[in-house]
Amino acid sequence: MSINNTLRVLIASSSIIIRSGIAAALKRMHELNIQSVEISTPEMLEHYVTLHTPDMILIDPNFGGWFDLTGFRETYNNLTNVKFVAIIANVIDNSHLKDYHEKIAIYDSVKEIADKLNGLMQTEEEQTQENDIEPLSQREKEIITYVVKGLTNKEIADKLCLSVHTVITHRRNIARKLQIHSPAGLTIYAIVNKLVELKDVEL
Repeated sequence: MSINNTLRVLIASSSIIIRSGIAAALKRMHELNIQSVEISTPEMLEHYVTLHTPDMILIDPNFGGWFDLTGFRETYNNLTNVKFVAIIANVIDNSHLKDYHEKIAIYDSVKEIADKLNGLMQTEEEQTQENDIEPLSQREKEIITYVVKGLTNKEIADKLCLSVHTVITHRRNIARKLQIHSPAGLTIYAIVNKLVELKDVEL
């Protein structure tokens, strides 16, 4: 989801404490532009989705006695692309949650909830791009660590008993896989992915 877009979220629970608590948590997620609506009864939910199509519905599986997610989606065909998130407020069998896209628990931190919601709203294109990233080989990881420590191609070749040409080829493959074309970018990548410690970096 683009940070400039508004994420329309319904919070459906018979408990005002749960509804208001989740609504307050959503307001603290400054990286997401969320517009939330609290829903306290099944009738309110049915009325809302008849008139509007939210992006996401956070709902207690016990809502209305027991929420029939499959039947609900079949009844309202405008909800095809809506993400359903189970609100876990008590012990529940995970087999009952298989049709939900995600679940959040009342003891989750704001960051944990934000990460789950953000992950759900990624576009298919963004997910495909992430899945298309080729993994680095162990040798490529070794070369990255030497690059960020400031070694030249010749020094790396000597360390790893490779030719300079082979090191250059590995570096080209690394740049292609990661789409990172500068030592500074590789340094950030190496630190974030714990390939090196900050004290080891050539500044």
